[in-house]
Amino acid sequence: MSAAGRNAARRISVFDLVVEGILQVAIDGITYVSHEDPAWRGETHYMAMVDLTPFDLPGMLEQLWLREVNGEGVYEICCIPFYAYGVALGDVIEKGGSGSVDRVIEKSGRRVLRVLFSEPRPADDSRLALRRAVDSAGLLSEWNGDRHVAIDVPDESAMQPVYDSVRNEIERMTAFWEWGDSRVYSSK
Repeated sequence: MSAAGRNAARRISVFDLVVEGILQVAIDGITYVSHEDPAWRGETHYMAMVDLTPFDLPGMLEQLWLREVNGEGVYEICCIPFYAYGVALGDVIEKGGSGSVDRVIEKSGRRVLRVLFSEPRPADDSRLALRRAVDSAGLLSEWNGDRHVAIDVPDESAMQPVYDSVRNEIERMTAFWEWGDSRVYSSK
């Protein structure tokens, strides 16, 4: 097939979720998840892809922001992962020749708490309360749209107000949470 034919055959679509502020793009059946505003944004950054298939999300890739640690393919993660398990802000990883995260070299000791808010939203929507609790605790967070948040947890002792802010919704199953380290990182 010619280059023109391949380009014509490539299907690109942006999910309806873009309306909510989520920038997830599907190209040729692969969904790419990016970070609009990484927690540790700096002047010079690198990117790496994480294949989410080992985490039961086939056909999805998450783009992580990185800061170079040395010139030999070693980087520090500068964003809070939305979907990839077993990695967190500040973890040191090795990036492979294909531009993907090959392995975790050193853990930062941080954790990721993820909360997903379902639709339709209840009258006592707790998203604003969660934002306030995160800010009051001095925690970093990244939102993927207005329903999915990844929260950096450097110390679990400050988490009680964060849990309390969404407890009612979790009990009613209008919000769901998980720890990002509930599974080990795998590139295969």
